[in-house]
Amino acid sequence: MTRDQRFVLTIAILASFVAFLDGSVINVALPAISSELGGGLSTQQWVVDAYLITLGSLILLAGSLSDVFGRLVILRIGLIGFGLASVFIALAPSAEILILLRGVQGIAGALLVPSSLALIMSTFRGTAQAHAIGQWTAWTSAAFIVGPVLGGAFVDLLSWRLVFAINVIPIAITLWLLVKLGHRDERKANTRIDFLGAALGIVGLGGPVFALIEQGNLGWNSPAVVIPLVVGILSFIAFIVWQRRAAQPMLPLELFRHRNFSLGNIATFFIYGALALGGFIMVVYLQEVAGYSATFAGFAFLPSSLAIILLSSFFGRLSGTYGPRLFMTLGPFLAGVGYVTFLSMGESVNYVTQVLPGVLLFSVGMSMTVAPLTSAILGAISAEQAGIGSAVNNAVSRIAGLVTVALIGVITVGSLSPANFHRVVIVTAALLFAGALTSFLGIRNSAALDDDPSEVAPPLA
Repeated sequence: MTRDQRFVLTIAILASFVAFLDGSVINVALPAISSELGGGLSTQQWVVDAYLITLGSLILLAGSLSDVFGRLVILRIGLIGFGLASVFIALAPSAEILILLRGVQGIAGALLVPSSLALIMSTFRGTAQAHAIGQWTAWTSAAFIVGPVLGGAFVDLLSWRLVFAINVIPIAITLWLLVKLGHRDERKANTRIDFLGAALGIVGLGGPVFALIEQGNLGWNSPAVVIPLVVGILSFIAFIVWQRRAAQPMLPLELFRHRNFSLGNIATFFIYGALALGGFIMVVYLQEVAGYSATFAGFAFLPSSLAIILLSSFFGRLSGTYGPRLFMTLGPFLAGVGYVTFLSMGESVNYVTQVLPGVLLFSVGMSMTVAPLTSAILGAISAEQAGIGSAVNNAVSRIAGLVTVALIGVITVGSLSPANFHRVVIVTAALLFAGALTSFLGIRNSAALDDDPSEVAPPLA
């Protein structure tokens, strides 16, 4: 590996690490944020969803921006924007300003992951590329281990505000490495940016999410809830129609003609929606009802992060031998059973008997799911489509989390209690079971299925 390749790989890892760290650290800080700034459950939902709305809406646009302005330019803008937003969030005087800044942070975050991966793809070739992506995956996965534990320690020992200030150091190092790299940027001619698609996507996601969260405060009959809901739904329909007609759409709908790609993304929506919903409610419940410290709550799901890192490649190899369908069925099913065990939790929670068994089942299930799911989706499309296919799948997983976290206010009745917690756990398990059923009924192991017209999903309308 040359000096420039080492620099590129380090830059890509650090840039993505920042985005993944922020995503994994936030849940453990939510009770402390709402305690200081007020707002209760709806504030906690908005702190998560304001970030996901802009991130999920714009992550597909990042590829076009990189083509027009250059990968390094977009990466620098993303890093600087993410760093400034993080500093201002740490200083936020109110919940409203914090939520607004989280939306800004999501815009910057949308520029980081696609640009860093594109940098790897353009710098490495052949086996070196596969090795580089493997290192990128391993190091960025470490953010899911470090985030909750580090965030919990900061909340308990220092302040939740410093959870966001953590980002400044790796961002500063990455910007310095970009200067030292000294690469000239590459731009593609005749590339159009789908600004209308991006605007329709943001409104199409933001309107319904606003309605779902605020209906608990304002009621379903309030015009402030009904109007955003209707406008959002119409905007989302307009987004799909526009993607069919746009010369260079954000979301190439022809990808969904491939059975494993379309049904794999439906499974992704169920599974990653469950991950976001379950991860949110577990960490908040363990702190606010069971009385766990932020640090201990951060440690609660540590086995799942470790298992995914240690076992994903093993199940990935098995999937390559036996096909993804078996693992995409059994994995979410086991994870769902793990969540069912959490129904034994009341106001007093014993970690060893009531939490750990379910976490271990969930850990094995998700380790069995992640690599086969990715291989099934990307294996259904050509190598030339892998970049946009990966971006679409990433966006689906983020949007799934956005929607399910917004639904918490609909699922629960009143303040967080064991009964309300159990309702959310049941929905989380049901989503995982739905992911398993979708995989069992829809996923095909044969790589040749896309050559058979009978195995091609109908185009989206």
